[in-house]
Amino acid sequence: MIKKFYIKKNREELKKVLTKNQFEVTQENGTEKSFENEYFNNKEAGIYVDINSGEPLFTSKDKFDSGCGWPSFTKPVENDNVKENKDMTHEMLRTEVRSTHGDSHLGHVFNDGPRELGGLRYCINSAALKFIPVKNLESEGYGEYLEIFKE
Repeated sequence: MIKKFYIKKNREELKKVLTKNQFEVTQENGTEKSFENEYFNNKEAGIYVDINSGEPLFTSKDKFDSGCGWPSFTKPVENDNVKENKDMTHEMLRTEVRSTHGDSHLGHVFNDGPRELGGLRYCINSAALKFIPVKNLESEGYGEYLEIFKE
C-alpha cells in the first residue's frame, strides 16, 4: 500500500471550508444532535474519512445501528488514523476519539458494542466525517479500500 500523508489545515483555513457545526465539533470538541445528523442512518457502502484531513477512519462494513442517534462503528479501518484520549468533561470519565493526522475531535469510544465484534462502539459525530461511496473510492483517491467491499 502506498503511504499517504494527511495534513491538518490551520484554524483560519478550516473556518473558511467547514460549516459552523463541522468546525465546532472537530475543532472545539462539540457534539451534534443525535438523530439529526447526516450519517447516523446512512446504509450505503463506502468509507468515512476525516472532514479535515481526508484520512480514512471507518467503513460501512463496521457500522451498526446502536440506537444512540450517531454513526456507530465496531473498529477503525486504519488503527494508525485514530487516537484515544482520556476525557473527564461533563463530570464523566470517557475515552475521546480523535483523528491522528487531522487532530479532529470525532466522538467517543465505549465498551458497549456488539460482543461478537470486539465489544466496542465508536460513537462518531457525522460533522467530523465525509462519506465516500464505494463507486467513488477510485476517483477520490481511496482505490486501495475497494478490496474491503469485494464479496
